[in-house]
Amino acid sequence: MTVEKNERCALVGRNGAGKSTLIRTMLGLQTYQEGSSYLHGKSNKKGDWKKFVSYLPEKFQLYPNLTGKENMEFFAAVSSKKIDEARIEEKLKLVSLWGDHDKYSREYSKGMLQRLGLAIILYFDSDIIILDEPTSGLDPVGRNKILNIIKGLENKTIFMASHHFEEIKKVCTHVAYMDDGKITKYTMDEFMEHHLKDAT
Repeated sequence: MTVEKNERCALVGRNGAGKSTLIRTMLGLQTYQEGSSYLHGKSNKKGDWKKFVSYLPEKFQLYPNLTGKENMEFFAAVSSKKIDEARIEEKLKLVSLWGDHDKYSREYSKGMLQRLGLAIILYFDSDIIILDEPTSGLDPVGRNKILNIIKGLENKTIFMASHHFEEIKKVCTHVAYMDDGKITKYTMDEFMEHHLKDAT
């Protein structure tokens, strides 16, 4: 399966199908017995993909005793000696958190934490963005905020695990469907025709 540049591809499948496992093996965070994967044309074996890919796991570990802005500064400092304060402000405004940037992240709601995690990975301005259930556990308002941010991103290749058909339709152009260890890629229209016609 190939995800082309600037596509927005949803990774879907039943619970336990292996969506998160696939993402972790793609990133070299989990070993696999056979096969190969490439991100931005780079093998995941050496971690060369890290220059081109940002990854937001379903449960992103933030520091509760740091403010939202301090969390961003910490992660920014991991990759660069110089922190771009203007970019931090820009990304926090993008996710509607600039007004809460001086609050400790332990005071954030789950939706705010998800948006902060998204702001952190967007800070790096990577070509490829991989998201594992980015709206998991959020209420409809929080889910829509995250989806609108993702939908508004331009010139990005997005690979997003999800099991919410409505959000897939709103954000994605293609669907990679996992079933019994196999992956089939569809355009959104093809997926709706093949898999959702009986559910509507």
